[in-house]
Amino acid sequence: MATKLKRFGKTLLASGLALVLSSPLASANEKPTLLNSSYDIARELFASYNEHFNTYWKEKTGESVEIKQSHAGSSRQAQAIIQGLRADVVTYNQVTDVDILYEKGKLLPKDWRDKFPNASSPYYSTMAFLVRKDNPKNIKDWDDLTRSDVGLVLPNPKTSGNGRYSYLAALGYAQQKFDHDEAKVDAFLREFLGQVAVFDTGGRGATNTFVERGIGDALLTFESEIQGIIKAFPEQEFQIVVPSSSFLAEFPVAVVEKPAKRNGNLELANAYLEHLYAEDSQRLLASFNYRVHNPVVKEETAAQFPDLQLLTIEEIAGNWDNAMQVHFASGGKLDQLQRR
Repeated sequence: MATKLKRFGKTLLASGLALVLSSPLASANEKPTLLNSSYDIARELFASYNEHFNTYWKEKTGESVEIKQSHAGSSRQAQAIIQGLRADVVTYNQVTDVDILYEKGKLLPKDWRDKFPNASSPYYSTMAFLVRKDNPKNIKDWDDLTRSDVGLVLPNPKTSGNGRYSYLAALGYAQQKFDHDEAKVDAFLREFLGQVAVFDTGGRGATNTFVERGIGDALLTFESEIQGIIKAFPEQEFQIVVPSSSFLAEFPVAVVEKPAKRNGNLELANAYLEHLYAEDSQRLLASFNYRVHNPVVKEETAAQFPDLQLLTIEEIAGNWDNAMQVHFASGGKLDQLQRR
């Protein structure tokens, strides 16, 4: 099983983090080199997209491009850029991890969301549950994750956008169930968090804990990641449980203009992200089980994605700034709920 997990992406973590100390200009290769700083579980997606884009770029310009990847929790990735990583583009899983590049270093424009369609989110997903063969704990919705006999594996919301999305999805469910009664919502979340057996730092670490180490009855992660796990490990007969409601998980992208200009890659970086919206690219994204905006591809893949209520950050917490301050800051609601 360990070999299969390595193929799924485990061994790429070290190589991805090693790029934090490297520069796109350090390559001895003369062809242009672009560095994409991305989130923890996007390795396979962008390995495929990079080949796809390179074919497109060569047909358009006659020029090949080398695309390097750096992967970790998106919050850690953003900090690496602030500390000097000369990434040309970011492809993250949380808006705040892009915003901080403006707030802490003016590395991109404040209005970066307006640079590409759909608020610079070319694809989206939601949070779901991966359960073991035959779903022995009969897990169907968020209520079941608070039961004392159900162990959860969840990326740490402090270090992972993936984990924050799961926390916010549970919060949104509880708000609806208890009509925003704060005491009841807090009690629900306290029980939910109390069932977490392992808080990994990132989404791929959580996958390894659940699949390789056999810990937990349910893994909370992106719907797209779950579908990939099911395909990669057919012998385990994992199943996906899509709850009645969940969080609208957008995947923001942006050109990190300051280092991209310094690297001489501004045009290339814009093209790299712009091409994510092309119909063939949207079809590629859907093949990795991400939901997309292109109407043609959306219709083609409708049967692939179950209907559910997708709650936005505005509906749950007002906005991202409020969510980060109230729930995820030191001493915030998350810390309070985890105190024993």
